[in-house]
Amino acid sequence: MVVERLGVIAESDFSLIEDVRSYLQQVPGKLFRPTLLLLASEVEGETPEEALTLGAAIELVHMATLVHDDAVDNSALRRGMPAVNSLWTHQIAIIMGDYLYSRAVTELARLGDLEAVRVLASAANAMSVGEMRQLLACDDLSHGEDNYYRLISAKTASLISAACELGALAGPRKHRATLGRFGRQLGMAFQIADDILDYVGEEEVTGKPAGLDLREHKVTLPLIGALRRMSPAGAAKIRRLFEVAEPGNAEIAEAIALVGENGGIGYARAKALEYADAARGELLLLPPSPARESLSEAVAYSVNRAR
Repeated sequence: MVVERLGVIAESDFSLIEDVRSYLQQVPGKLFRPTLLLLASEVEGETPEEALTLGAAIELVHMATLVHDDAVDNSALRRGMPAVNSLWTHQIAIIMGDYLYSRAVTELARLGDLEAVRVLASAANAMSVGEMRQLLACDDLSHGEDNYYRLISAKTASLISAACELGALAGPRKHRATLGRFGRQLGMAFQIADDILDYVGEEEVTGKPAGLDLREHKVTLPLIGALRRMSPAGAAKIRRLFEVAEPGNAEIAEAIALVGENGGIGYARAKALEYADAARGELLLLPPSPARESLSEAVAYSVNRAR
């Protein structure tokens, strides 16, 4: 039902926008954030009607960030299908992302819940800061662990936290703070797991080639953890890779192997599990319910997924 609501909210009478919007809805997404929102709204009862609209709005914002990310990164694919900037232009991709953002905010304003607008606006602002942090982190092998956590907290965890908080606003408002904290811990675990997949995932499953972050000179937790244990010769190979604008497949494969051999995958995995445990701890503050159990399952999915 969220997908149908999303289509209605984002529908446009301008043919180009409608073409891009229709295409985006054909690209298979996990609908992870609206699912969390709906579950958060059900902690003490059935799904409120307002939650469906909020779920559609949060997914529109997520779609907007993906469209913008692909344009900024000059990505050719998204989930195994051509990105908007590949099928159309970078200009159209940026404008389409702006359109999706504006439709989400317009729909929240129509509901008349200023707190919901505030939560989503705060998350959108944090994500913009996170994207700027990511731009500065590119090519910077001194980008440390603390900076990495600040980046993913803004870029990813902020919207997942907002989804859970919005669910509470639609349902049990007394659990708003708990669900917001749960979402932030879950978002941290989710992004670390995503960064691990860039090293160990299979392209047929993830929809993107392994080592894409390395190819784009992005410094993520597996690499940060591995560099601490890497020999001077190994670290020199990583530095040389980051000095090449378009590293070859052999160099990427060697770097992936170095990260694995030097404990980077295991280190990142342990950190993801720490955040997952913290998220489960927040759930214990909620009353037992099927929704709480499903939220716990979402934690397990976040750290164990293959895509």
